[in-house]
Amino acid sequence: MGLTMKISTLMSYAQGYVGATKEIVEMEKAGLDVVWVPEAYSFDGVSAMGYIAAKTEKVTIASGILNVYSRTPALMAMTAAGIDALSEGRCMLGLGASGPQVIEGFHGVPYDAPMTRLRETIEICRNVWLRDDKLQYQGKKYQIPLPPEEGTGLGKPLKIINHPYREEIPIALATLGEKSVEMTAELADAWLPAFYMAEGANAVWGEALKKGNAKRDPGRPPLDIYAGGAVAIGDGLESYRDMSRSGIALYVGGMGAKEKNFYNQVFRKYGYEEEAEAIQNLYLSGQKSAAEAAIPDSYLEATSLVGPEAFVVDRLQALKEHGVTSLNVGFLGTTTAERVSNCDKLSNLIARAL
Repeated sequence: MGLTMKISTLMSYAQGYVGATKEIVEMEKAGLDVVWVPEAYSFDGVSAMGYIAAKTEKVTIASGILNVYSRTPALMAMTAAGIDALSEGRCMLGLGASGPQVIEGFHGVPYDAPMTRLRETIEICRNVWLRDDKLQYQGKKYQIPLPPEEGTGLGKPLKIINHPYREEIPIALATLGEKSVEMTAELADAWLPAFYMAEGANAVWGEALKKGNAKRDPGRPPLDIYAGGAVAIGDGLESYRDMSRSGIALYVGGMGAKEKNFYNQVFRKYGYEEEAEAIQNLYLSGQKSAAEAAIPDSYLEATSLVGPEAFVVDRLQALKEHGVTSLNVGFLGTTTAERVSNCDKLSNLIARAL
């Protein structure tokens, strides 16, 4: 079975913008296709995207992700068009809803109707880029121009001044819930799920993807699904899989209220009912190390690309068989050279497995 999979990774802020971009430049030479630029409540993601555009030649520069609350839809469209022009057609607009902790806690904006806002933002962005007409939009959350009774009454329809580099810029959505994944399969170009386990993905998201695909515009290419895990290729590296325990324990054990932890629910649907319960109870009672230890080895194995070449090829085949079309990975290593080497090994492995 052929494996033509793009390789993407999340830009790390650990070395600062400049250091992280130097590493991306090296990874591009080693076969990296896409870089996701995070934002959260760190430095803004867009500045880094512009900087990466100037320093790279081929890599797709994706926001990973921008929330739909802190920028207006029109500004989101302008921003993506700007990065796309700077990079000569290498932008991907990654959007998400974030959560109330960040949106209300840091931005001071009410967290309401996330799915409606995502849908309307996508529609507005595509209208702006198409530049067919002046922007006019009547949605539930966004009315453009603003109705006279809600403002000064002086708003008038406008069109983006510059002709965008491309009439359409790919849009990726970071979604997890059933309804939002259904909408992703209907509208988006790419999907960035979290905690994607190849063998269990259908049980969690299969129905939502099916419903969304049924409503998808047949003229749009199939949804590009990004998943993968940590990468370290070689013999005797299995213990590196344990590096992801703390992150998994945090999400499965401590995200949201006990009854409202989506990651915990996903873990249960993967068939780890008892483990999910144990991890959560241990984590919430302050026993973080015990919670990490309770994560089953089989899950770590199934969600990583850490081990000998033959193991990694098997995992790549499993990902492809279970719907993944592009890889989203984290390269392990204590130095840039080690991480770039793992990128190179993965790229070569995919080329050889064709």
